[in-house]
Amino acid sequence: MEGEPPSASRFLLKLSGELLAAESGKGLSPPRVDSYAAEIAAILTRGHQFAVVVGGGNFIRGRELQGFGAVPADYMGMIATVINAVALGDAVERAGGRATVLSALPVQGIAESFDPIRASELMGSGTAVLCGGGTGNPMVTTDTAAALRAVQTGCDMLLKGTKVDGVYDSDPETSPNARRFDRLSYDEVIRKRLGVMDLPAIAICRDADLPVVVFDAWSADNVSKAVSDPTLGTVIDRGNES
Repeated sequence: MEGEPPSASRFLLKLSGELLAAESGKGLSPPRVDSYAAEIAAILTRGHQFAVVVGGGNFIRGRELQGFGAVPADYMGMIATVINAVALGDAVERAGGRATVLSALPVQGIAESFDPIRASELMGSGTAVLCGGGTGNPMVTTDTAAALRAVQTGCDMLLKGTKVDGVYDSDPETSPNARRFDRLSYDEVIRKRLGVMDLPAIAICRDADLPVVVFDAWSADNVSKAVSDPTLGTVIDRGNES
């Protein structure tokens, strides 16, 4: 597909909970949390506006929790995302930035209720907004929450941080011939069921014409690099679609 990658100044970053954890993928790794926080604080000083939706899989992945009903399990997973949002917000403040936790599941004294107007105002004032609690609804993933929050706050781009450097046609960890895409259209992702994000999340981005950049967030400084250069990862946008 032709054309320059989209430019942006207001971003939403989606991080999986595992990216905040140690190599085991469980719990919280303070050095990793601090590393992301330092990047976010630095991005704010460059005049960009920033929000983060973080998953909770480093504590509880609701859909994989055995022995509980699906709805209670999902709520436990949503609570885990609030823990991660609070941890990341604290670390941003310690790194010299400003941060506020807004949650679909408010916790008095810790996280305000998410409100898109409040979130947008905070972002406009140079405060990083940490969005916890998913959408507040069971059976909805944090990918979909990220797409929804990005649209609600008028973001120019959604950054999807993963452990690989873009979107592939098969799992690059198990398939040596996996092909990496530099750029894809929303409909190609949906039609090919590439699985980089949940299909409802991609559909929300498509309908709002919100570009998505899928990039390797495990490597140091790549969040800052993706903000400056979306071609670091795979760009998903409307492309040449009519």
